[in-house]
Amino acid sequence: MTVSLALALLTLRAGLRLRSARRLGVPRSRDDLRRHLRLAKPAVAMLVLGFAAGPVSAVWLRGWDAFHTAHAWVAAGTLGLFVATAVLGRRLEQGRSRAVDAHAALALVATLAAAAALGTGFVLLP
Repeated sequence: MTVSLALALLTLRAGLRLRSARRLGVPRSRDDLRRHLRLAKPAVAMLVLGFAAGPVSAVWLRGWDAFHTAHAWVAAGTLGLFVATAVLGRRLEQGRSRAVDAHAALALVATLAAAAALGTGFVLLP
């Protein structure tokens, strides 16, 4: 999950560069857009896989009940936010939406939720 969260932060960084250019009225860099898309897709895929591995790990490796921790529920909400961000981003990429500010807000909330998931997961470490 650490790698996927690092990718998500790099994606956010590239997205913030795009947002700054848009707000300043400067043409956005094609390289920034490519970097944003190149990082975002594997980051979301890895977050989905990491989330799926969580309950499996809890049950098989630790003998816990799945979804009986605050971390599990915070992570589920976080994943929902990342998936919503990805879906809206895909619609933007295809030209089927113009909700750039909503995409940015979702990304920021998802990143903050990831920090909360990280915090609630620390108590579960061996």
